[in-house]
Amino acid sequence: MPQVYINKIAAYLPNEAVTNEAMEAVLGQVGERPSRVRRLILRSNRIKSRYYAIDPVTGAVTHSNAELTAAAIRALSEQGCDLRQLELLVCGTTLPDQLLPNHALMVHGELKNPPCEVVGTAGICLAGTMALKYGYLSILAGESQNAVATGSENISSLLRESNFSDEIEARLRQLAEQPVIAFEKDFLRWMLSDGAGAVWMSNQSNSGGISLRIDWIWQNSYANELEPCMYGGAEKLEDGTLRGWREYEPKAWLDESLFAVKQDVKLLNEKIVEYTVVKPLKKLLAAGKFSASEIDWFLPHYSSDFFREKVAAGLQEANCPIPAEKWFTNLESKGNTGSASIYIMLEEFFNSGRLQKGEKLLCFVPESGRFSTAFMQMTVV
Repeated sequence: MPQVYINKIAAYLPNEAVTNEAMEAVLGQVGERPSRVRRLILRSNRIKSRYYAIDPVTGAVTHSNAELTAAAIRALSEQGCDLRQLELLVCGTTLPDQLLPNHALMVHGELKNPPCEVVGTAGICLAGTMALKYGYLSILAGESQNAVATGSENISSLLRESNFSDEIEARLRQLAEQPVIAFEKDFLRWMLSDGAGAVWMSNQSNSGGISLRIDWIWQNSYANELEPCMYGGAEKLEDGTLRGWREYEPKAWLDESLFAVKQDVKLLNEKIVEYTVVKPLKKLLAAGKFSASEIDWFLPHYSSDFFREKVAAGLQEANCPIPAEKWFTNLESKGNTGSASIYIMLEEFFNSGRLQKGEKLLCFVPESGRFSTAFMQMTVV
């Protein structure tokens, strides 16, 4: 039976790390006072540093999303991967640089490697995971002998103060008093950051050193049961539906900072563990996909350390306990980079020297956009 291996993993984080104290200076202060939400959110998420594709002095954007992704892929080339032989390029992201063309085509244009199959995957955190799955399935089916899959985010340009100034002015006109950004917008200003990751996959393991054999990748959506929780380019109505940007006059795009990414925090806290940990794990375990005792390392993507204990409780409830000493995350130092997070975690862990032949990794990627989840199992060879 054919097998698929991850041979190399690379990550790219733009500019210098930004500390908690420097965040508001880099992104810009909205209104006359510093954010009252920032310290609360940072105390909860426990992120100490992150990276922005923003010049900290001028506030100008330093990289496009496509440029970030291409930089991660070029780092694979520096590890010995021959991009001239690449057969399939699959790129996932939450927010591409433009509506059209798709993100993966723009990355291919940046790389200027020879013609190959190019596919873009959409979504939020799962965009990167599904890019990896497309590459995995293509090689498994014999359609490709190798593939590069990526996850990337360039959210910081949307988090800058200038994107909220028109809303502040609109609120002032309406209320004649100092406004604040709605919590669901200000919340994410202190949660999200930039970065890109890339993997080289093939139908052969490395001749020297370790590879990760992909055992399976599984994804489920619960959009049939729950309303949207994280969204952008829309407003959420009282009935839980979204009203998209095309239904608003252009002036409202600015007055309501309509393109800001928003989070229904109440719904997130109520449902995220049940629908991305407990329900799917019970389904996987019942199907005999794996058992908790087989897992040597657990790599969970979560947006905030606030959810760490909740995820652990969810594992316990699903009868899948994985002790804390088997967990690996770099959220504290690399930040929450959405669809790139699992790649950036895998890159650091893969190159850490800690992995041993035969060990099994379980990767967990939830998405709160409409409540979806993915699990991946890999074996060190």
